[in-house]
Amino acid sequence: PDDRARFAAEAEAAARLQHPNIVSVYEVGQHNGQAFLCLEFVKGSTLAEWLSHVGPFAPRTAARLVADIARAVHAAHMNGILHRDLKPSNILLNAKWETEYGETHDPAFLAHSSFQPKVTDFGLAKLIGQAESLTRTGAVVGTPSYMAPEQATGRKDVSPLADVYSLGAILYELLTGRPPFRAAHPVDTLLMVLEQEPVPPRDWNPGIPRDLERVCLKCLQKPSDLRYSSAAVLAADLEAYLAGEPMSVEPGSLGSFVSRLLRETHHAAVLENWGLLWMWHSLMIFLLCLLTQALSWSGVDSHSAYLVLWGTGLLTWGTIFWRLRRRGGPVLFVERQIAHAWAGSVIASIGLFIIEVVRDLASLTLSPVLPLIAGVVFLVKAGTLSGQFYLYAGCYFLTAIVMAVLPQTGPWNMGHLLFGLVSAVSFFFPGLKYYRQRKRGESTA
Repeated sequence: PDDRARFAAEAEAAARLQHPNIVSVYEVGQHNGQAFLCLEFVKGSTLAEWLSHVGPFAPRTAARLVADIARAVHAAHMNGILHRDLKPSNILLNAKWETEYGETHDPAFLAHSSFQPKVTDFGLAKLIGQAESLTRTGAVVGTPSYMAPEQATGRKDVSPLADVYSLGAILYELLTGRPPFRAAHPVDTLLMVLEQEPVPPRDWNPGIPRDLERVCLKCLQKPSDLRYSSAAVLAADLEAYLAGEPMSVEPGSLGSFVSRLLRETHHAAVLENWGLLWMWHSLMIFLLCLLTQALSWSGVDSHSAYLVLWGTGLLTWGTIFWRLRRRGGPVLFVERQIAHAWAGSVIASIGLFIIEVVRDLASLTLSPVLPLIAGVVFLVKAGTLSGQFYLYAGCYFLTAIVMAVLPQTGPWNMGHLLFGLVSAVSFFFPGLKYYRQRKRGESTA
């Protein structure tokens, strides 16, 4: 019964997809208890077969084919269906290269309007806005080389922009002869999809027009909001390129660069485990800096006082912090990496007070180095977790300069208080963000 219901749902959805560039479903039914689909016959080869025999397509041919495919995909989206497995082997061409045109034929002939691409195989399709796929094969979320990062991580809220990414991957392969990411093992390919940027198409084929390269790379942006807003908008840009008209894609604007710089990586989800702890950490580091500032204002110049305060304070809180985190669930590998960076900063911070003793320097002489150490840790976090931490790293580096300028005595002796405030802000607000994010996730689970 479940199979029949699932089949009926898929068949009903497929029957709605009437488009010149989608393989039509003519009849749906059962014979002797076996469900069947009667589909349009397409006399030709798949796009993958064409690529394997003739290599990269001419840029205008590639643009025309992907524009037609994008129009078909947009029609599917308008009918509430995500394809989720767009790739060259799921695109049929009503032409068979090896029997009709010979092995030496130039694929540029496909620019002729009589040769239409046809989208097929909706076996992994999903109804937009529903958690369940139409078929049990939906448990397999796609093909690694053509999957959007959000699809590769198994997220349930995959949107039509995942198909836009796949269209970009198809365009990339038509232009270069290879998908944007491909490794010897599917798992390695998935890691490339999640963590690496695609090699610009012009690095593989310098003859590709820059406008077409920009279109391709816009589709392959890892944050979905940086891609084309729909397959129709992508198709419009490709059609504008073919007509020699202005396109919407910008040639690397400052805004797009900043957006890419500040985006989150797929590892950022682990910060939900740290949100509340970071808010507590912001309080602890502020209290530590406040006590240091109070001792300085009181005229305390004993190295041992500051060494005991920072050594005991940081090591004790670090031990408590890590134990609390382990109680919250398994510690992931990326969390251990960040923890090692933070542990290194603790050792370096305590080491500054030891160096002051060894070099016979006045107490707190090396304090401006503290925000430099913290800034380096935030640079690591920016590259690993979220580009927003670049902003906090910059604040730390600026704080180091200000602390070096401020006097160590008198009413303007407030460098440690400034460092404490910057540290509190840099941990509290990200911690609050990810704490709320985790709570929202728990409430909707």
